[in-house]
Amino acid sequence: MANQEIYVRGASDTEARGPFTMEQLVSLVEAGQVSTETYFYDAVTEQWLLISSSPEMKGLLWPEKKKMGFKQKEFKVVNEDKANGDAPITVQQFLAAAEGKTEDTKGKQDKSVMMMSASIWGTRSAAVISLLSAAALILPGIDDIIAMDLPKILERPLVFLGAVDVVIGLLLLLGVISLYPFIRFRAVFGLGFMGFLFMTQGQVTPMIAVAAGSVGLYFCTIFLSYIPLAVAALVGIGGMLMLATLSYS
Repeated sequence: MANQEIYVRGASDTEARGPFTMEQLVSLVEAGQVSTETYFYDAVTEQWLLISSSPEMKGLLWPEKKKMGFKQKEFKVVNEDKANGDAPITVQQFLAAAEGKTEDTKGKQDKSVMMMSASIWGTRSAAVISLLSAAALILPGIDDIIAMDLPKILERPLVFLGAVDVVIGLLLLLGVISLYPFIRFRAVFGLGFMGFLFMTQGQVTPMIAVAAGSVGLYFCTIFLSYIPLAVAALVGIGGMLMLATLSYS
């Protein structure tokens, strides 16, 4: 982990910061910009985790100073039969409480778990939008591509942008979220370049479809809560699906 590039964000942040090296994170800790309540993206589990929940990360950022000597501590049993007759907590009861299956914990889901789940769906939605965009851009020149007619392919520069979208979509399906900055640039570029192109040609419907798809793609990499993410995904997928339908027809 000491050699990895790490992304971090606060509990209320909608956008991650990074990538940082471990030395840079230590500097952020010293500056008070990173705490144990900060989230980091664990590339092994592909989840956002609290720094306080990772002994390895916590140990690297806040190394404990070794103390000389030994201090004997009294061992106290806390999970034993109580005077009031309550039975001790079993392992099964502890696990059920952690999963929100007991009467006291039912309906109380960890916010970080919901945010991690939403981020996964955001990645998948962005992948679908990118692949639909690729279909919309490649379909008009599919005959020239099959025929390997390079001069005619060069007359359709949007085909190459579609090829980029294919790569983006496949990488997102593999969970490569380090592409997010490039994907946001791709969304802004598509909105500006293609929107302007369709506007100058007087094609209002494709222009609206590109705008919806680009906005949806951008915000699928930003939102970490289900409702705004669902809206962004529906707008993005709907826009690119409309564009693909128009291109095919």
